[in-house]
Amino acid sequence: MSASARGAPLFTIRPATAADIPALAYHRAAMFRDMGTLMPDQMEPLQRATEAYLAEAMRRGEYLAWLAEHAESPSGILGGAGVQLRPILPRPRPGSDGLERGPEAIVLNVYVDPVWRRRGIAKALMRTLLDAISERGIGRIVLHASDEGRGLYERLGFVATNEMRLASPG
Repeated sequence: MSASARGAPLFTIRPATAADIPALAYHRAAMFRDMGTLMPDQMEPLQRATEAYLAEAMRRGEYLAWLAEHAESPSGILGGAGVQLRPILPRPRPGSDGLERGPEAIVLNVYVDPVWRRRGIAKALMRTLLDAISERGIGRIVLHASDEGRGLYERLGFVATNEMRLASPG
């Protein structure tokens, strides 16, 4: 997929491969850093742990990702988005007599380099991701939105749910 203005491509979106794992791991760490939840000295350990996880998860088909690229970016990569496919227990399908059986798709690591934000890149990444999930017949898609991303996700049809988290003392 490519997005353009006046015929000139601004960026293209492609599926990520195992060779892209370092970039995907960097995006995850940078996302948490930009949200203020990761200290600078935690960047490298999170990147290494993420690389190890993604190597296995992508090999097993449990993690899918896409990257936005542009030749004028120093790395070529402007941002990315991923989805973890995870099994769920069967549950009632809201608004129907049917059951949801999984897998569930949890959207993760939606990140765009700060100098490339507000140009439609995250939206294009999310539309590509949502199309791919739909093609796989996965109907349950969840995510945790940052304050900055919440508006985009709402425009794409995501709604707030009743999820809660146990604040453990450790």
